[in-house]
Amino acid sequence: MLTACAVGRPLLSSSMLRRGWHCAVWAALLGAAPLAYSAEPAVSPAVVPTLVPPQSTPPAAAATPATPDDTFLLTIFLRHDESRPLPKINDQLRAQGFFKTFPPPGIEVVSWYVMMGIGQVVTLRVPASRLREVNRAIETTAWGGYRTEFYPTYDYKAQAQQMRATDGK
Repeated sequence: MLTACAVGRPLLSSSMLRRGWHCAVWAALLGAAPLAYSAEPAVSPAVVPTLVPPQSTPPAAAATPATPDDTFLLTIFLRHDESRPLPKINDQLRAQGFFKTFPPPGIEVVSWYVMMGIGQVVTLRVPASRLREVNRAIETTAWGGYRTEFYPTYDYKAQAQQMRATDGK
C-alpha cells in the first residue's frame, strides 16, 4: 500500500515511512508550523511533554533568529519499543529520571513531535560545549525506554522557499 506524505510529496510505501523520516523532513523544510515545548504538566500522565502552538509573529520577526556561532541543531529520534505498551515505557522513563533530566536545563527545544510508528522526534539547539551533557542525559535516562538516533540538523526552510520561488517559475 502506498501512502501520500502529509505535505503532498511523492508517495512512499508504509514500510518506507516506518523506516525513514522523509515526511518529517519535508514538513519541516516546507513550512509545517513547529510546536513549542512547554514545561507545564501534561493532561494525562501517559503524555510525555505538553506541546503548545507557537505565538503568531509579525512577518518582519518571522526571519530565522540569530544564534551564536557555537550552537547547532540536533535532532534526536526516540524510537518506541513496540514490544511494550506505552504506560510501561513511561514508568521506566519516570524511574530513570527522564522527565526531570531531559532536556538539560538551558538547552532550547526547537520542536518536539510524536511521529506515529516511530516515536518522538526532538530537535534541540545545542551549544557545542554542551553536546556531551545532552548525550549523557539520553544515555542515563532514555535508554531502555527508547532506542535513540542522533542527527545534526540545519534550517533549510528559507533556502527551500527561495529556490521554489525563483526556480519553480
